[in-house]
Amino acid sequence: MVNGGVFIAVEGIDGAGKTTQVNLLADALRRGGETVVTSKEPTTGEWGQKIRASAMTGRLSPEEELEAFIRDREEHLEHTVLPSLEDGKVVILDRYFYSTIAYQGPRLGDVERLDRDVRALAETPDLVILLDVDPALSLVRIKQRDGAPNAFEQVDALREVRKVFNQLARMDPVIRTFDGSHSVEALREEILQVVVDETMREKRCAVSHGCQDVTHCTYKMAGTCAWWQLRQDLLPGGEPSAVAG
Repeated sequence: MVNGGVFIAVEGIDGAGKTTQVNLLADALRRGGETVVTSKEPTTGEWGQKIRASAMTGRLSPEEELEAFIRDREEHLEHTVLPSLEDGKVVILDRYFYSTIAYQGPRLGDVERLDRDVRALAETPDLVILLDVDPALSLVRIKQRDGAPNAFEQVDALREVRKVFNQLARMDPVIRTFDGSHSVEALREEILQVVVDETMREKRCAVSHGCQDVTHCTYKMAGTCAWWQLRQDLLPGGEPSAVAG
């Protein structure tokens, strides 16, 4: 559906640079004429606030923590994510259910079962951007930003979380991994290229079965392809490759 919603999640361990890249990507897509909604998990709702408070006072039990994340996500999907997607907007989340699997899975001791259970209760994104970074670097960033890590930001735990994220990336085709140690600007360019030439192309290309010949596309030549115009606005100077439908 050409004007359908686009769902993107940005994931990674604490200090990977997620929030910065969410904002940069949202700003770019808005410049291209898209209506963009940004949000994050945990949210600022009742359950999200309970989770956030636990980061400073001590983590909840594994079962309580998981329950809070699931309840928070249910409300988030119902009130923010799904209505925005139905309106044809681009939704970009700073963390989603992949973080629940990565952070709560090791504590519960069964990552694969949690993966199945959590996915069954959530909407699958069109794209997941995974910023992979060594915990040693992420903790340096956290200390520069906040002064001290919280209960979720301990180096041994972050190593386990990173391991799960990378495991998920090997199994899930919607996850694209980016090197989070790259500069902010380099990452912005790498992410934007993938979002525009892959995800937005799939959603906004005027040919319902995909672009087979970009050079000779009648929609492009007539100026009626929303994706081609977006690309011209955001990635000028380069031709995308043809994609068979």
